[in-house]
Amino acid sequence: MKINSIEKNQLKWGYIFIAPCIIGLFLFNFGPMLFSLIISFTEWDVITIPRFIGFENYIQMWKEPITGHSLMVTLYYTFLSVPLITIITFLLAVLLNMGVKGISIFRTIFYIPSIVPAVASAAIWMFVFDPMFGLLNSILRVFSLPPQNFIYSEEGVIPGLAVMSVWAAGNTVVIYLAGLQGISRELYEAADLDGANVFQRFFRITIPLMTPIIFFNTIMAIINAMQTFTQVYIITNGQGGPNNASLVYTMLLYRTAFKFQHMGYASAMSWILFLVIAVLTVIVFRSSGKWVFYENK
Repeated sequence: MKINSIEKNQLKWGYIFIAPCIIGLFLFNFGPMLFSLIISFTEWDVITIPRFIGFENYIQMWKEPITGHSLMVTLYYTFLSVPLITIITFLLAVLLNMGVKGISIFRTIFYIPSIVPAVASAAIWMFVFDPMFGLLNSILRVFSLPPQNFIYSEEGVIPGLAVMSVWAAGNTVVIYLAGLQGISRELYEAADLDGANVFQRFFRITIPLMTPIIFFNTIMAIINAMQTFTQVYIITNGQGGPNNASLVYTMLLYRTAFKFQHMGYASAMSWILFLVIAVLTVIVFRSSGKWVFYENK
């Protein structure tokens, strides 16, 4: 198939217009990734010349108990926060999809926390969880219940952080809401004629048709949870406490790179994190054939 001069000209200008994006992608994404892979095989403190040490950084990682501990903390946080975000945001979207008066106000209220800066959000939750004067403990005292330490205890810090992650999941609610509004009303009307109740319509129509979006949001939630950093850093003042109970992998990576200046070792850590996220993503993709349903199949 021959391309005429007009199509060639259009193709040329198309490449010219997308060139800045492609150049930026290579310079600011693929370039740094390749560089980090290279220096992960070196010992480098930023100041001196990198010294090639082969797989020593990767071997040393498995000898350090703190590295495995931080990875397990991150996985624990992920396995708590992802189901919470997935279930709660989906149910909120279902509620916000109801045609009741003033629903736009509620949609705005639930979306606002997602645009609040992470530092400000963490400060709010520090007040909520404060063991002495916090909002939650004040409510517990009203009901004559003993106060709790919440995020200031080893047992409560990760569950508390998982609850915090739901607070800023407004974008996920919006995606679910868009999917729900794309479901044909005729399906619900046909189900009504067949005598289906609310629960039957929800489990037989809504959830199956929403599984592609649930699948997408689950993948994104896993990726975000495995890379969580800002809120944990603010809440624990960069210490990952108490007693390293909230020392997530990214905080240890940050500490290794920018506090101890072990850039080669930190780069190796970042690639291990990449591989873990990739494995989790592949597992979810492999399982999707059993629970994700597409209308064109």
